[in-house]
Amino acid sequence: MAESLGYPSAKAGLPPGSLVHVGKEPAVAGHLTLISYSAEHFEELTVQSIDEILRYRDGSATLWVHCEGLAIVEILEAIGHHFGVHPLVLEDILNTHQRPKFEEYDEYLFIVLKTLTCDQNLKVHHEQISILLFDNLLFTFREKKDELFSSLKQRLANPKGRMRSLVTDYLTYAIMDTVVDQYFTLTDTLEEAIEAIEIKLLDRPRTQIFATIQLLKRELVFIRKAITPLREVLLTMQRSETGLIQEKTLPFFRDVFDHTLRVIDTMDSYRDLINGMLDIYLSSVSNRMNEIMKVLTVFATIFIPLTFLVGIYGMNFDFMPELHWKWSYPILWGCFFLIPAVLLIWFRKKKWL
Repeated sequence: MAESLGYPSAKAGLPPGSLVHVGKEPAVAGHLTLISYSAEHFEELTVQSIDEILRYRDGSATLWVHCEGLAIVEILEAIGHHFGVHPLVLEDILNTHQRPKFEEYDEYLFIVLKTLTCDQNLKVHHEQISILLFDNLLFTFREKKDELFSSLKQRLANPKGRMRSLVTDYLTYAIMDTVVDQYFTLTDTLEEAIEAIEIKLLDRPRTQIFATIQLLKRELVFIRKAITPLREVLLTMQRSETGLIQEKTLPFFRDVFDHTLRVIDTMDSYRDLINGMLDIYLSSVSNRMNEIMKVLTVFATIFIPLTFLVGIYGMNFDFMPELHWKWSYPILWGCFFLIPAVLLIWFRKKKWL
């Protein structure tokens, strides 16, 4: 089983090409699925070793080997030995902190993608997908097992589908297109969250909304870092002169490139919206504080003259003639009511209220 390290810095001191899993989650046991297909047949089975794959490679069918789980050091070593894969490429498959990239070799292509999903708390989770593209053989490596490629397998199982007559370069396009389509699901989720925040923000800004805005801002930065390199990957693939990508498949990669640009533009617009909402929140809090201070200032201003009067007539001097007048007490209460009324009328006239 592969040893798991949390961060790339934990590999400091190890020689290049060391096959050690690097990721937030521990590496789970790898599950190998072999799909063999052609225009005439389709077969899906679970395999335990590379030797079983080699037996199927002798035919004319296209092979897709899908590995779910990265506790696969022995399998990667066998792949490197039988298919001439560079040790640094094998190392990058286990290092799940890679950015999306495309590397071209004589006999194969190496592609790294990132899948992105969002939970109910608006926390974005990512997973690395590594692809090794050979002439009639495709390896894909994932960190976990789910139903991301189930629809793709169904298309391959359909005897009338066009994928059955196409080879690994089109299968690579289909995988990348599936990943990018998942980005649109993510953008829809974020759009709903932003709209909900805008409604709450206009209603009454609260500290909880500020925390959600800050979370979205951080997640958008992370999403952009994960998606933006894919634009470079697709551009490089279209310009590549490798024979592993056929000319007739390039328009499909251009379509994925267009979708990627749309997602990036959408994320940029979301980032602007989030920054705008942050400014609105800060302005709303500042305005609310100003309103509170204005009300408190009005109360303080009203009570200043009243406190002055109470302070004067609360003194204990013997010679204060007003204290012995018959109407002193009612007059003082009249002042208590008259002064605030005059002040309020004056505040309204000045439009301070």
